[in-house]
Amino acid sequence: MWRILLEEFVGDLRTQKLRVFLTSAAVVWGTIAIVLLASFGEGLKQAVTNGLVNAGDRMFSIWGGETEKVFQGLPKGRRIRLTEADLELVRRSIPEVDLVSPSYGNQARIEHGKVKTSEYMEGVAPDFEELRRMFPAAGGRFLDLRDETERRRVVFLGDSIAIRLFARSDPIGQTVLIDRLPFTVVGVMEKKLQTSMNNGPDAERIIIPASTYRTIYGNKYVDHLMVRPRDITQAPRVKARIYEVLGRKHQFDATDKRALGIWDFVEDGKMTRAIGTGIQIFLIIMGAFTLLLAGVGVANIMYVVVKERTREIGVKLALGARKRHIMAQFTFEALLLCFGGGAIGLTLSALVVTAVASIPKNDMASQMVANPQLSLPIALGTVGLLGAIGLVAGLFPARKAAGVDPVESLRYE
Repeated sequence: MWRILLEEFVGDLRTQKLRVFLTSAAVVWGTIAIVLLASFGEGLKQAVTNGLVNAGDRMFSIWGGETEKVFQGLPKGRRIRLTEADLELVRRSIPEVDLVSPSYGNQARIEHGKVKTSEYMEGVAPDFEELRRMFPAAGGRFLDLRDETERRRVVFLGDSIAIRLFARSDPIGQTVLIDRLPFTVVGVMEKKLQTSMNNGPDAERIIIPASTYRTIYGNKYVDHLMVRPRDITQAPRVKARIYEVLGRKHQFDATDKRALGIWDFVEDGKMTRAIGTGIQIFLIIMGAFTLLLAGVGVANIMYVVVKERTREIGVKLALGARKRHIMAQFTFEALLLCFGGGAIGLTLSALVVTAVASIPKNDMASQMVANPQLSLPIALGTVGLLGAIGLVAGLFPARKAAGVDPVESLRYE
């Protein structure tokens, strides 16, 4: 039966080339529209999400604030200042905490040869690498525990500042002067997209061990404490426990949200993904409408085909063809038109996505916009929509064809 249906479709294709071409072209265009819009939406969502994660991976950045509530006879308006001892207390008291790092910071002058510049410098612990996703490029490393315990004068550089200081030479093992003190470069950050930041992008950052920073600059208080929950689902509990633990030590109400400032990257990540998903759904809907219009065209063509082949349908019914055979014929033709045009559209879309993705991206805008992602769910969703459109576009004309009166159809001219 399927062979007969295919032969009839091929025969109709040969006799009505222009009509089939125009109908298929509409399906091809509709498929390209929905796939490209969905792919660019997926790429934008991933880029925005990764950009936030590259600024802080599922962590809390905590700093001291000012109390807003009276607590146990103590007045409001007291300044809360945090130290590394607070970080150790949080680690000991909250089992759900995974990675931690202090952060000291200031603007520092860095020199190599004749190149001199001023950038933001941070003193951090080894966990900072994972917390801020500052992964070293090939040949280098991040700060380690030995650097911290021995207070070594070693430095990890952002990729942009490394290029300014060393141009095309390899920075690893070379010496730079930071505020006139010699430091050995142990690593350079691999390039990353970053959409959120404080005190500038990580690409321009100077990173040294926290212990070395304290020794040189004598800081007692940290600028930030960085904490990451072991399980992201426990993030709200960890956040509440941080207020409780530090509230007991610094004597403030655990419900006083002004006592501590917390940049919650976990919640920001959820919000960012939700916004990205909303944008992607909007783009998919716009593309789906284009494809639906192509489906309307297929349905119209199939109605025309039914009208033109009324006598043929009558003859088949008179010779004993069943209504389901007639319905199968026209539904099959509509599905083939949709899937054939869809296959061409998917192929062309994949070529466009591959071509755009291969374009070098030298700035943040190009990394976010020119970053289409053709995923399996997008392809399967498009195929499913094509099938639904083809089925609906063929079903109603097919029912009309199956309802033809054989006697009346033989008189049709």
